[in-house]
Amino acid sequence: MKRLDEIFNICYGSQLDLNKCEICGKNQGFNFVNRSNSNCGVSARIQKVDKKEPFKAGSITVAMGGSVLSSFVQQEDFYTGQNVKVLVPIVEMGLAEKLFYCQCIEANRFRFSTFGREANYTFDSLLVPAREEVPQNVKTKCIGTPFESKPIARKAIELNMSKWHWFRYDEVFEICKGFYNKKPDENPLGNIPFIGATDSNNGITSFHDLETIEESSKTGSEPNASLDEKIFKEGCITVSNNGSVGYAFYQNKKFTCTHDVNPLYLNGRWDVNLNVYTAMFLCTIIEKEQFRWDYGRKWRPKRMPASLIKLPAINTGKKDESGKAIYEPDWQFMEDYIKSLPYSACL
Repeated sequence: MKRLDEIFNICYGSQLDLNKCEICGKNQGFNFVNRSNSNCGVSARIQKVDKKEPFKAGSITVAMGGSVLSSFVQQEDFYTGQNVKVLVPIVEMGLAEKLFYCQCIEANRFRFSTFGREANYTFDSLLVPAREEVPQNVKTKCIGTPFESKPIARKAIELNMSKWHWFRYDEVFEICKGFYNKKPDENPLGNIPFIGATDSNNGITSFHDLETIEESSKTGSEPNASLDEKIFKEGCITVSNNGSVGYAFYQNKKFTCTHDVNPLYLNGRWDVNLNVYTAMFLCTIIEKEQFRWDYGRKWRPKRMPASLIKLPAINTGKKDESGKAIYEPDWQFMEDYIKSLPYSACL
């Protein structure tokens, strides 16, 4: 193990305030990197700052406050906001190795907090694997070209929530229960993902093979259900009802899961196939409801049907028995909107 400052030249970034910079269009100027944990830390594009040179692409940025230790390899020249450090390898290293060190840095998040103990004073001395300790498959890994950021659809689409309508969850989805079973023994070479109540990695916590899943049981001693009850079809959204409550992920292959997960399939009444674009729209809306649920109030399948979700909607021109207009979700709008966003071609 070595100190970070034995592997990288470390300095504070540009120390700029975004409100004092000249913001420009996405194809102009330079990236402005802040203390965020998303979008590679980039929060805006700004014009060149007098008497300040931008940092070079390929440098690593690390947040000292805010989303503490969020680490990114910057793909373009950039400026930074306050309380961001910039790391440049003392000896040249490839992109895969830089990403490895980003993961090593972020693994130390538990040591710090935004308000109680920021990372500034001890960051440079953090211990990480020495260059010779980096796995060989990382050193030789070839990272492809950056993801295509252009959207599928060239026309921008605005969200107009005045045309949205509230639906019960059981109007939109067929809500299933996860499977209450002992987690099977892991098989890294298996092709059946296990979806758990986690907030990352698309909900996947391990991989398994069908034989092991079939043999596993609640007690661990004998099978307690058929394989059909343990395997769920692809083309659904999984929502954690416990643990990291309310995190939603689209599953595009068959899977098994814990009972702390609710698999949601589109209600058959809509005669619509759930594709990745519509699913990404729905996942985002579902996750907006996280604040309503916690360990004391779990989002179990008994509670979810009566929950409400607000979606883009179309007036069908029909009325119910009370004379109110009948709406249905605007599935095409949801798909088109996601296709209009940057990186949609990568989904």
